[in-house]
Amino acid sequence: MPASAIRIGINPISWSNDDLPALGGETPLSTALTEGKEIGYEGFELNGKFPKDARGVGDVLRPYNLALVSGWYSSQLASRSVAEEIEAIASHVELLRQNGATVLVYGEVADSIQGQRIRLVERPRFHTDRAWQEYADKLTELARFTLSQGVRLAYHHHMGAYIESPDDIDRLMALTGNEVGLLFDSGHCYMGGGEPLQVLRKHIDRVCHVHFKDVRKDVVQLARNNLWSFPDCIINGTFTVPGDGDIDFAALLEVLLQAGYSGWLVVEAEQDPAVAPSYICAQKGYETLRNLLAAAQEQNPAQRSV
Repeated sequence: MPASAIRIGINPISWSNDDLPALGGETPLSTALTEGKEIGYEGFELNGKFPKDARGVGDVLRPYNLALVSGWYSSQLASRSVAEEIEAIASHVELLRQNGATVLVYGEVADSIQGQRIRLVERPRFHTDRAWQEYADKLTELARFTLSQGVRLAYHHHMGAYIESPDDIDRLMALTGNEVGLLFDSGHCYMGGGEPLQVLRKHIDRVCHVHFKDVRKDVVQLARNNLWSFPDCIINGTFTVPGDGDIDFAALLEVLLQAGYSGWLVVEAEQDPAVAPSYICAQKGYETLRNLLAAAQEQNPAQRSV
C-alpha cells in the first residue's frame, strides 16, 4: 500500500462500550490493542479503560507500537463559562499533546440524552439566536485555547446532543471561528438526517478529524418510525463498520483526498460485540478502508504522499 498522509485508526468501542458497559465490559483493553495491531491499525482513540494520565497512556500504547489518535472529551460548555471549561479540559489537552495527538474529540454533553433511553426527538436545542451566538462565541474561545496548546478542537456532531442535524452543523460552523474544527462522523451524519457526501463537501475546509461509521438504512428507518433512543439504536444494530452497511465510503474518501486531507480515518461502530464479533468487524472496517484508499491512490498518484 502506498505511503499516505492519511492513516487508519480505530476506536475501542468495537470491543467495549463506555456508555453501555454491558456491551463488552468484560473485554480487557489489551485484547483490543492486540487485535487492532494484528489487523493493521496504526493507532487507537481513548476509551474509559485507558489510564487517565499522559504517561500511563504512553506506557499502554508503546508495547504495541500504536499511536494515540485522539480522545473524547465530555464538555459542558453549554452550561458553564469558558474559564470553567478551560480549567476542566486542560489536563485532557495535555494528555493528548504529550502523546502526539493533534486533535481533540469534543463532545457536548450538557443536557445530552445520548446515553439515556429517552427518545432522540427530545434532545436539547438552542431556541434563540442569542443562545446560538453565545454558545458559538464560547466555543471559539475554548478552541482558541486548545489550539494554543497544540491540539485542535474537533467538534463531534452527535445524536441526542445540541448539534445533531445538518442544519445544526451548518449554523455552528457559520457562527464559530476557524479555530473550531469539525469532526465528520458519517454514521451520525446520516442518522441525524443528513446526506454524508453533501455535508462533507459543504464543510470540508473545517474537517480536521474523521469517524467512518456505517449505517443500516432499514434499521435507521425503524429508529425514526419508532422514536428510538440512542441506546436503542445501538442495541438494534443501526450502526456498523465500513463495508457492512449502506454508506458510500469511496465517494467520501474521494472528497477528502481531493481536499488534501491529512489525518486519521477512524473506524467506529457502536455495536454489541456478542452480536457483531469485535475482531471480525474491526478487520472488515480496516480492510474496506485500506482497499478503498489504495484504489484511490492508484488512480491519483499525486495523492499518494506529501
